[in-house]
Amino acid sequence: MKSAFVVALDGPSGSGKSSTARGVADRLSLAFLDTGAMYRAMTWALLKRGVDVNDPDEVAAAAGDVHIVSGTNPLAPSIEADGVDVAVAIRTDEITAAVSAVAAVPRVRELMAEQQRAIIAASRGIVVEGRDIGSAVAPRANVKVYLVADPEARAGRRAAENAGADEAATQEALAARDHKDSTRAASPLAKADGAIVIDSTFMTLDEVIDRVVDLVGDAR
Repeated sequence: MKSAFVVALDGPSGSGKSSTARGVADRLSLAFLDTGAMYRAMTWALLKRGVDVNDPDEVAAAAGDVHIVSGTNPLAPSIEADGVDVAVAIRTDEITAAVSAVAAVPRVRELMAEQQRAIIAASRGIVVEGRDIGSAVAPRANVKVYLVADPEARAGRRAAENAGADEAATQEALAARDHKDSTRAASPLAKADGAIVIDSTFMTLDEVIDRVVDLVGDAR
C-alpha cells in the first residue's frame, strides 16, 4: 500500500498553524489533524479527573486511560475526550495555562505520537499541524514547514481570537509558553531538518496557504 502524502506544519502558538493547515487541507482535498487539540483534550480530561497536571508522575499514570478521538475533516474539525465533545472546552484559559505541563510529560507525548501516527497511516493524504510533527511524529513527511511570525503579530492574532484580550499580556503568555515548549526534554519545539521556514508576519492567510500549496506541488 502506498504511504500517505504527509504535510508537517510546525511552529509556535499564534503563528497561524491551524488556519493554514485547514486551508491547505481543504484546498488539496487532504485530511487535517490538529495535534495541539489532542494535547488540550488530554489536559481537559486529566483536570476533570482531579489529576495534578504539575505532577509528571501523576499525569503519566493517568494518561493511558484517557480516550481521545480526533476528527480529520478540515471544514469541520472535531475533538472528543472520553466520549465528550470538547472542541470549545479546550480553548479556555484554564486549559491554555495547563497544557504545556501536560505536553512535557514523556508518557503523554508517547501516547499522542502513537495515535497521531495511526491517524496518518490511515489517511490517503494529510496535513498535520503541531510542534514536533516534522521532527518526531512524521520525520519522513513529504513536505515540512516551520511557520513563524514576530511576537507582536502572534499576540495580536491570539488576542483577536480571544475577544480582544490584552495584547501585552497575551505576548507575555506566548513567550512563556514558547520557553516551556522549546526547553522540554521530550520532543521540544524546534525546526525540523529539511523544514522550509515561512514567516507569516506580513502575509495574509491566503498568501501563506498559497505558499504551502506551492511547496506541496513541487514535492509531488
